[in-house]
Amino acid sequence: MHDNTIEQYFLLDRLEGFDANGDDGLAWDAQSWIGTDLNKVWLRSEGERIDGHTESADLEVLYGRAFARWWDVVGGIRHDFKPGDSQDFLAIGVMGLAPYKFEVQATAYLGESGQTAARLEVEYDTLLTNRLILQPLIELEMHGKDDPARVIGSGLSTAEAGVRLRYEFTRRFAPYIGIVHERAFGRTADFRRDGGEGASDTRFVAGVRIWF
Repeated sequence: MHDNTIEQYFLLDRLEGFDANGDDGLAWDAQSWIGTDLNKVWLRSEGERIDGHTESADLEVLYGRAFARWWDVVGGIRHDFKPGDSQDFLAIGVMGLAPYKFEVQATAYLGESGQTAARLEVEYDTLLTNRLILQPLIELEMHGKDDPARVIGSGLSTAEAGVRLRYEFTRRFAPYIGIVHERAFGRTADFRRDGGEGASDTRFVAGVRIWF
């Protein structure tokens, strides 16, 4: 039996600062939903600012429907504010809890200019103690064709792997520290090098996780 009571949830999974070659960096990853056990409206956003300038930012508005225990199929619109000119995508995907409690988000996108993309994110919480939690995370981004204006190449464009150690003062508030490594591949790496950037980056991060 599904509960038809309308609930809501907000998770600021990552709000973190880092050093970007001498400049101050800020990154975020947040999601929220409102709805019932069966039907939800989701908002998801992630992005990055360096030295006060937005390098990347997107917002997704999705309708989600449960199709299995712990799993939703989602569909809607993603709006990219940066990099480059703003752009809209249709989005469809799944999100939920895989066996062994791996949290998974897998989404495919179709852009207004015929661009196609896919994003896969997998994370896992390892309880070291009741309050100390280690969270490994992997995120992959793929694109269907080159988009030099947005520094994106076809195929596997970027992969990010990180691990964060957080201390939960309460379940709703947890500061953390971590290390993140990102690498660009193929044409994306070429575009970055042409723009004077490196194809890979490793950073130490410190931030906070909040939910309510």
